[in-house]
Amino acid sequence: MAETMTNTGLIGRPIDRIDGPLKVTGRATYAYEHAMDGAAYGYIVGAAIAKGRIAAIDTAEAEQAPGVLHVMTHRNAPSQPDFGPAVTPTVPEVFTRARPMLATDRVRYYDEPVALVVAETFEAARAAAGLIKVRYKEEPGVFDLRAHLADAYAPKRTNAGFETDSAVGDFEAAFPAAAVKIDATYRTPYEHHNPMEPHATLAVWSGDDVTIHTSAQTLANFRAGLASTLGIPPERVRVVSPFIGGGFGSKLIIHADTVLAAIAARVLRRPVKIALTRQQMFANAGHRAEMIQQVRLGANPDGRLIAMGYEVWSATSSFEEYCEQTAVFARSLYAAPNRLTRHRLVGVDLNRGEWMRSPGEAPGMLAFECAMDELAERLDLDPIEFRIRNESTEDPERGVPFSTRNLVACMEEGARRFGWESRNPVPGQVREGRKLIGYGMAAAIRPNYIGASTAQVSIDADGQLTARLDMTDIGTGTYTILTQIAAENLGVPLSAVRIELGDSNFPKTAGSGGSWGAASAGSALHNACNALKEKIMAAARSSEGSPFHGANATHANFAGGAITIGDRSERLADLVRRIVPEGLEAEGSVAAARESAAYTDYSQHAYGAHFAEVAVDCDTGEIRMRRMLSVIGAGRILNGKTARSQIIGGMTWGIGAALMEETVLDSRHGHFVNHDLAEYHVPVNGDVPGMEVVFLEEHDDKANPFGSKGLGELGVCGAGAAVANAVYNATGIRVREFPITLDKLLPALPSTAI
Repeated sequence: MAETMTNTGLIGRPIDRIDGPLKVTGRATYAYEHAMDGAAYGYIVGAAIAKGRIAAIDTAEAEQAPGVLHVMTHRNAPSQPDFGPAVTPTVPEVFTRARPMLATDRVRYYDEPVALVVAETFEAARAAAGLIKVRYKEEPGVFDLRAHLADAYAPKRTNAGFETDSAVGDFEAAFPAAAVKIDATYRTPYEHHNPMEPHATLAVWSGDDVTIHTSAQTLANFRAGLASTLGIPPERVRVVSPFIGGGFGSKLIIHADTVLAAIAARVLRRPVKIALTRQQMFANAGHRAEMIQQVRLGANPDGRLIAMGYEVWSATSSFEEYCEQTAVFARSLYAAPNRLTRHRLVGVDLNRGEWMRSPGEAPGMLAFECAMDELAERLDLDPIEFRIRNESTEDPERGVPFSTRNLVACMEEGARRFGWESRNPVPGQVREGRKLIGYGMAAAIRPNYIGASTAQVSIDADGQLTARLDMTDIGTGTYTILTQIAAENLGVPLSAVRIELGDSNFPKTAGSGGSWGAASAGSALHNACNALKEKIMAAARSSEGSPFHGANATHANFAGGAITIGDRSERLADLVRRIVPEGLEAEGSVAAARESAAYTDYSQHAYGAHFAEVAVDCDTGEIRMRRMLSVIGAGRILNGKTARSQIIGGMTWGIGAALMEETVLDSRHGHFVNHDLAEYHVPVNGDVPGMEVVFLEEHDDKANPFGSKGLGELGVCGAGAAVANAVYNATGIRVREFPITLDKLLPALPSTAI
C-alpha cells in the first residue's frame, strides 16, 4: 500500500492490518501452538457435583495408563496460598490475587478441577483422565436466582469500584406522582464469552523462573496473579502472548489452564501444555450472570422525565463476589431530576462471573432502552423525539460538563440515513406477504477510560523504529494502530516501524479491556515518540557533523522520513547513522485517567445510535434481521477499517443477546446444560444482515492526545435493544425475558398476524 508521507497523514486512515498476512498464512503462533521440545500434555478432570467434598479419589488405574507421567489431585498438589475472602480489599487485588488449584477436597462449583493428568500426548492424558474414580459427599446448593431474591444483599462496590447505589432528588415521591409511567421488569440470562481460541497455556521453567505462553488480555494481571499463586516474586514470571484469538473479557485473569500448567511443569521439571476444552470453558473461564432488572420511569405529559429508577438483581458466586455495574450507565444517559439506581446480589454456588464485553451496558441497555421505548409509546411520542426531549446539558448525577456529547446528532443522522420517517408507529401493521416488518432504535453510551501505561521506542542506524509494550492485540487491530501512531509521530513510513507486543518483559500497560487499549497504549507510545524526538534533536544540535548544529529545535518538523528546520533538512536515517550510530531509546508513560482533572472535571463517554429492521414470520415466529445501522460519536477515529470492524462485531453481539444467546443453568444440579457451540447459539453469517457504520466527525481534546475515545465495546451497547424494539414494532409483542425466541412470540402471534 502506498503511504502518504506527511506527519499528519497516517492516523485515521483505513490501513490494512499489519498482522493480517501472518494470520491468514498461519504464521501467527497462538498459545497452544507454541512448539517446545519435551513438552508434556495435561488434561483436567472436573467435579461431577456443584457443592460438597471429595470423599475418595482413586487414581491408581490412571497412573498405570500408557504414557502417563503424573496424576495430580488435592492429595499431592504443591502447597499454595489460601484463596482468601470473597471480596478483596481493593479493586486491583481482584486481578492479582492467588487462585489456587487442587488445593483442598472442597468442591465449590460444577466442573471445578479435581484432578490433572499429565502424559506424553494429549490423547494419553485424556484417556487416563477417564480412568479416575471420584466419590463425593454432596451438599445442597443454591442455584436459582429468582427463588432466592429474598436473600439479596447490597455489595460494598460494583465492578471497577463504582458506587453500589446512587440517588438524586426524591424518586420514591416523584414516581407515583408522574402523569405517565411504566414499571417493567426484564430478565437477561447467563451468557458466555466463547472466544474462538480456547484458554490454553504452555509453562516452561528454567531454574526458579517460569515462562508462560498463554492467551491473555492483560499480561501484568496474569504475571501478578500467577506469582501470587506460586509464591514467587513477579519478576520470576514471564508471560508471552503476542496473538490472542479473542477474549471479550474472559482472559483478564488467570484460570485453571495457567495455574495447573505452571505447577505441573514445576513438579515434572519439563514443559507442560494445557488447554481447556470448549465444554470446560463454560464452568472455568467466567460468564455473564443472570440478572433481573426493574426499570421505573415517570414523565410529564410533555415527555419530560421526572423520575428514573433502575434496580438490578444479579447472581454472584458465593466464594468470589462479582457485581456487574449494570445500572451505572443510566446515571449519565438522560436528564431526570429524581433518580435512583441500585445493585443487589444473590449468592449462588457457581464459579465467579467475569467481565464480558461491555460489562454493565450490554445487559443494562438491553433492558433500559426497551423501557424507554415502552414509555415513549405511552406518551404517544416517537422514540427518538422522546430521547431528545430528555437530553441533558451536563452529567445528570455528577453535575459536570460532558467532554463532548453527540448523542442527539447520532440519533438524527441515523434517522435520516435509515429512513426512520417511514416507520409505522402502530405495531404489527407493516407486512410483506406472511412477514411482519418492524423498525427499532436505541441509544448507546460507554465510558471512556485510560489506564496507566508505558512504552519504549528506539531508533537504529538504519532509521528503523522499534516500539515495545506488554500490550496485547486481541483481534482489535492494536499492532496496526500503534504502527500508525509511531509512524505519524516520527514522520516515517509504516514499513520503518516495528511493533513488539505481548511480552511481560516489555514496559507495562493496562492491556486490552474496557475499551481503553488504543488510548492507553497509544498515548504512552505517543509520549515515548515525543521523548525520542527530543533525544534525536538534542544529539543533532550538539553534533558538529549535523546540519542542525546549534539550531533552534522548537520548529523541527519530522515528516517524509526527514527532519526539517527552516531551510535545513536531512533524512532521519542518515542523520542517526552519522551522529548516533548506536541508536537512541526513550520511554513514555501515561497515568490512569481517574488521576487527571480531565476525568474529574468532565464526564467522558462515547455515544451512538443503533437502528434495526426485522422480519417476523407470521406462521413460525422466526425472526430475521434485514438491516442494521449504527451512527457513532467516539472522538477521532484512529483507523477507519479496524474501527468499523469493532462496531460491526458489537452490532452482531447485540443480535445474539436479543435473539439467541442464553446459557441454560440446570437449577437442580448447578451445571450449564448447553455448554458447547452446537447448543450455545451465536449469530453466524446467515443471521447477520447488511450492516452500515457511520462515524461522526468529532475530536475530544479532554480524552487523550489524539482526541479519540474507546469504541471496542460501544457497538454492543444498545444494539440488542434496537433489535428488540424492532421485533415489538413488527409484532406488537413485548418480550421482556431475553433472548426473544420464537416460543415467546408464537402464543401471541395468531391475533396479531391475521
